[in-house]
This record gives sequence, C-alpha cells and structure tokens, in this order.
Amino acid sequence: GWSSWKKSFIVLIVLENMMARREIFRGFTNMLRGVRMHSGGIARKQFAKIEESDISTFRKLLGEKSVITNDDSLEFHNNDWMKQYRGNSKVVLKPKSTEEVSSILKHCNARKLAVVPQGGNTGLVGGSVPVFDEVVLSLSSMNKVLSLDEYSGVVECEAGCILQNLEEHLAKHGFVVPLDLGSRGSCQLGGNVSTNAGGLRLIRFGSLRASVLGIEAVMADGTVLDSLKTLRKDNTGYDIKQLFIGSEGTLGVITKVAISVPRKLESVHLAMLGCNNFQQVLEAVAAAKFKLAEIVSAIEFFDQQCSDLVVRNLPGMSHVLETSSPFWVLVETTGSEDSHDSDKLYNFLNYCMEKQVVEGGTVAEGGTQMRKLWGMRENIPMALLKEEEVFKYDLSVPTSEMYNLVEIVRERLKERYPQAGVFGYGHLGDGNLHLNVTCPTADKEAVESILEPFVYEWTAEKRGSISAEHGIGQMKISKLYLSKPPELIALMRQIKGVF
Repeated sequence: GWSSWKKSFIVLIVLENMMARREIFRGFTNMLRGVRMHSGGIARKQFAKIEESDISTFRKLLGEKSVITNDDSLEFHNNDWMKQYRGNSKVVLKPKSTEEVSSILKHCNARKLAVVPQGGNTGLVGGSVPVFDEVVLSLSSMNKVLSLDEYSGVVECEAGCILQNLEEHLAKHGFVVPLDLGSRGSCQLGGNVSTNAGGLRLIRFGSLRASVLGIEAVMADGTVLDSLKTLRKDNTGYDIKQLFIGSEGTLGVITKVAISVPRKLESVHLAMLGCNNFQQVLEAVAAAKFKLAEIVSAIEFFDQQCSDLVVRNLPGMSHVLETSSPFWVLVETTGSEDSHDSDKLYNFLNYCMEKQVVEGGTVAEGGTQMRKLWGMRENIPMALLKEEEVFKYDLSVPTSEMYNLVEIVRERLKERYPQAGVFGYGHLGDGNLHLNVTCPTADKEAVESILEPFVYEWTAEKRGSISAEHGIGQMKISKLYLSKPPELIALMRQIKGVF
C-alpha cells in the first residue's frame, strides 16, 4: 500500500544520504542509488574488494606498522562495544597525519573501496564498525594535543585524542573539557564531534555544536578542508563545520578539532535525592534550576531497578543508602566560591524537604563519596552488559513525558515476559531518556516485536527524537523517517551529494 511504499522510498533516501550507513566517498554516490534493504540489513553493492596490491599501496603510504591485517587485531575493530554488530574488514589503517588520511582516501576513492572511519569504537548504534568488508580508517594514532591558548581558552587537538587524556592535560592548566562521558577512557574527540556526543553536563556547557570552534576534515576524494579556526565570531557565510558535527563520518573524516574550554572551578558539590514518584523528580528538577541556577552542572536520574541492577551485576558496588527509593536524582553544582555554593545547595535541599519534593538523600563529603555516587549512575551501562540480551533506546522527549514510556513498556511486557527487565535513566536537564530492556536470549525476538516499532512510534507521536545523542549508525537507518519529515531527508540527501 501507499504507506509501506512511502516508508520504503524514504528509507532509500536515508540510505543514500548516509552513504549506506558509513561510506563517505563522493564517487560512490551514484552506485548507492541502488541500495536496498533485505532481511533487516543493508545489501552490499558493487564496491571493490581489497586486494594485495591495495595492502602494498597502504604500506608504502603509511609504513608497515600502521597497516593491520592479522585476525587478532582486526577483531576489536570489526566488533562494536555492545557486540551487536560485526563487520568483516580485512585491513585497519592507522594514519599519523592529515596528509596520510588524504592519501588513503584518494586511493580508496580511485579504487572504489568502501571505508568506515573509526574512533574509540564506543558507539552504541553500530556506527563505527564495518557493515561488510570496508577498510577501517582508525584515527587512534592521531592523538596529540596540539596547542592550548590559556588567554582565550581554546584547545586544538587531533581527532584521535582520547577524551580522558585531554581532560588530564587541561586540568594541569586549570581548564576542563565541556563534555563528560562514561566512556571517557576510550572515546576520542573526533568521534565525539562526529556524533555530536551529549553526556552528563550538557545542561551546563551546551552541546558540542556550541563548543567546537573549528575543524579540519578530509573529504572522500582526499581534499583537505581547513576550517580549524579558533574564533568565537566569524560571520563570513555558511558555517561549514556544523555540517560535520553529528554527520557520523558521512561527509568526511574529521582530523583536527578546536574547542572552547572553560576554566576548571574548584567548588564542586554533589547530592543524591530519593523521590517516591516521577512527579517529585520533575519538581526537584524545576527547583534545582530555580534555586541553583548558575552553579548547576548536572541533573541525572535513575530508577531503583537500575540501582539494584548495578549492585547485583557489578562486584564491589553497593547501595549508597540503606533505604531504597523508586527514583534517585543526582544534582551537581560547580562554582568558584565554596561557601556560597554550599549555602545554595543546602537552601535547595531544605526547600525540597519543606515542599515534600524529596523523601531523603545524601550530600557527598569529599571525592571518594562523589565517585561512589557518580559510580552508581555511570556504571548502569556496564551492569546492563551482564544481562543475556539488552535493547537500548536513546530518546529525546519532553521531560514531563520521560518516564511514561518506561512504565508503558513495563506494562506491555510484564504478563507475557515476566523475566524481562525494564530500566529507565537519563539526563533530566535536557530531556534525554535512556530506556533499556533486558531479557533471556530465548525471548529476544518476541520481546523485540513488542518493543519495535512501538518505542520509536511513541516517541514520534510526542514529537521527540529517536536518537538524542547516540546517532543513527546501522541501528536506526530505517527509523529516521520517524524523526525527520521527507522534505528534510531530501535536503540531507542534496547536501550529501555535494560531498
């Protein structure tokens, strides 16, 4: 019927726009017009296959050690972090400079070899691993911090710079990265920018679209685009770097980044609050934004199911408080005057208690307790990996609606699949819900049929986004029409055609 034909047509446009999810070569655009879906996957089209002559060329361009072909080393690069997607690449390339990236892409473009750019491979939608046998272009060897202007607060680094390493470098000079992720020890800045990563402190610093001042990128034909400016004001036409932020490598490979970095403030406080229902959670958030205002740096929540899961699945983890609550809210403040900030936090807590917004909680005393409180929230993804099967949904919805979906999904599953677990947590400051559903492997297909497309369609009805911060990757290509109307998808296709 018309409805299914329309969806198929839109999916085809999306695939063309995403270049069959990751391929970035301008010369492949026409070939991708024939991409079709089959059995829920992507059909391989007429890209060339890697040959020994290509391996020899890469070795001449990069040197022997930067061309990886042994099976053991390929294993990491072919598998995503969740072990949900597996490619079959025969070679991983690790260039050390922008010039080497350009040389690789020139050769691949001429040979019509498909390429997948890869950062720390910490993504959750299969966006950084091959679909088939693409050449993996790893940025891990381009990992240097290039410069720091302490007067303007701007750092320049290569795309393979690990987030935690950049954090540690900046801390020595009294600055912080305006981005914080649980995967900070592995994820890379190029991947963060390419996926427009959100993280725990978006409420304080905004998204990377606001923090990234400039980029250097290499197009599919090897052309180097130098937009590595450190200016906060540059009103000279289109802001091209914004096209690359969040494009997931479909327009080119980001090789360098310039980011505005704020000063590191020494006054940090953290409270964990217990709430009896989600309405109390909402009221606590509103109170935090009002009472803490300029010093609030993070507002996170997780339900008791998440807390129990972390304690059950991760050795050494324990509940923060002896009492349990249906919901937990983490409120962090960051400022420059400790006594002022402490007073504001306790005024906020007293206000919440007087208004019966919270039932109890604790304030961290020192770094050890802060790490324990944050550990409960940040270790939820690791605890979920211990389950047999897990379905992960990264959604943007109005904050008042965030937990409604969790309860609806729990209700839909409880009678037929009582062993399924439904977990809700996320970033309250920006309306980002992480809905996770676990189940035994034997129930996987049946549970998935209940979850999809229902979860995505419910989100679309609320005018939400099917991907708040994880991107599209392989997982959500066929769902993109639920977040973008045909006119916008067509425009994305036209932009892709330019690159």
